[in-house]
Amino acid sequence: MSIAQTVYAGFIDGLRTGAYLPGDRIRAEDVAKSFDVSRTPVREALSRLQERGLLQMTATGLAVTQLDRTAVLELYAVRELMEGSAARFAAQHASPSDLFTMRQIAEAFVATPADEPARVAQLNRAFHAAIYEAAHNKFLLTILDGMHDTLMLLPSTTFAVGGRQGDAVGEHLAILDAIERRDPDAAEDHARSHIRHARDTRLGMMFQY
Repeated sequence: MSIAQTVYAGFIDGLRTGAYLPGDRIRAEDVAKSFDVSRTPVREALSRLQERGLLQMTATGLAVTQLDRTAVLELYAVRELMEGSAARFAAQHASPSDLFTMRQIAEAFVATPADEPARVAQLNRAFHAAIYEAAHNKFLLTILDGMHDTLMLLPSTTFAVGGRQGDAVGEHLAILDAIERRDPDAAEDHARSHIRHARDTRLGMMFQY
């Protein structure tokens, strides 16, 4: 990778781990210092991040993007379509090893205590990632990877909300059962419903009136 690509990837990792949070001011000189590189590749990386919508220009300068209610709704509308498509393709193309992996992750998700939301969220991501792999569609996988970069702009995890894990258990199992039955219509329907429920939980977390 070029230096700019390394900075870009490092910044993405920082979003994932919470080192950079929505609204944080981003200064090229600070980023250059933290990565021990010159400002030229940093400016290139920051420009790309801005093009991707992960950074935005504010009255005080460049900052990590903060999503408003409209943006969250738009993001989840796209996510619903993409997750539904992934589940549909998985029902059509999943191999026996794909099915085994999804079932193992689903069972681990069920067994994880609700008072460990970070672990629950990690297993949730793993379950969805297993569905993406089972879809066996490299173009869809590329789109989903980009979408998940944007999802990192959302604060915390919906599994911090009481009862969300229990609901998600049933939703995951419904998706998986449909995939195992090779029923693409049901798999897509259950996946889309799952994302709508996640969206409603997210809206409740972020925009309480």
